[in-house]
Amino acid sequence: MSPQRVPAAAALLLAGVLLAGCGEGSAASTPSPSAPTPTATATATPTPAPAWPLTGLPAPSAADLATPALVVKIDNTASSAPQLGLSKADLVVEELVEGGLTRLAALFQSTLPPVAGPVRSVRTTDAGLALPAGGVLVASGGAERVLKALDDAGVTVLTGGGNGLSRDHSRPAPYNVMLDPAAAVASLPGGAGVPTGPYLPWGTAPAGRPVGGAVVTFSAARTSTWTWSDGVWVLDGDHAADGDRFAPATVLVLRVTLRDAGYEDPAGNPVPETVLVGSGAATLLTGGTAVEGTWSKESLAAPLTLADAAGAPLHVPPGRVWIELVPDSGSVTLR
Repeated sequence: MSPQRVPAAAALLLAGVLLAGCGEGSAASTPSPSAPTPTATATATPTPAPAWPLTGLPAPSAADLATPALVVKIDNTASSAPQLGLSKADLVVEELVEGGLTRLAALFQSTLPPVAGPVRSVRTTDAGLALPAGGVLVASGGAERVLKALDDAGVTVLTGGGNGLSRDHSRPAPYNVMLDPAAAVASLPGGAGVPTGPYLPWGTAPAGRPVGGAVVTFSAARTSTWTWSDGVWVLDGDHAADGDRFAPATVLVLRVTLRDAGYEDPAGNPVPETVLVGSGAATLLTGGTAVEGTWSKESLAAPLTLADAAGAPLHVPPGRVWIELVPDSGSVTLR
């Protein structure tokens, strides 16, 4: 979008000539012209360059920002290998599920892969992830009580057959539900799924202390180990297909509270729910450095707010981000 154009104001000086009345012995006189009156000159206000809300990176045009965003639930166990589509994600969130395992929420808007998956079921935690991104959540299904809670929260859920979801019969169930993201976007009504603002507080991060990596422990069954290498954070032992790995410029670790979701999975494991309203400790890993701070979120639909150790606003450099929702029972070790 080109900057707004404001026409320049033109000053026009009007000279009045007064003629004296005619009469004997009188002469016409002309007063000295008045000094021109200064006029204000309008200054054009630059229009901010359009930026993708999920990455903070430049978008081709403001019209592109009306593209719906998808929040796709993807399995994160060895059974999911190979995960497809992650390299095209704008942002990825890792959250704890039952059995001490984790699941991913991959957010797509600026670029859509031809296929993403394997797609798995929703959790109540996902409301706090999906609503700031427009509210469109893609999943293979979910417990009836969870789907009702998401509906009550205003989350649009694409699930079941159609909507770009289908089964890949070369994979074992339930790890064979795959998504055609373009078909999912095409199935949405006009205006649905469009973020209304930045997903994260994009900007320049303060200088942090140098670190080479981080060990993020969710449970005895799941640890994510990160290494800073060649300008990106590399996840050890991921399940992505070769050439299809998500390479974040930033890893944002949020310490969160867990509560019992109130039901069990088919194997009898209690299902945990991550509480994404309130506040907690945060660690921003970016540029090979670590910055400690806090996070806060006023409601499920509110964007995430970050502050540094002194309470000043903490910004996330534009780029691709992986968010770790680590329970207080877990740990974060920088190295």
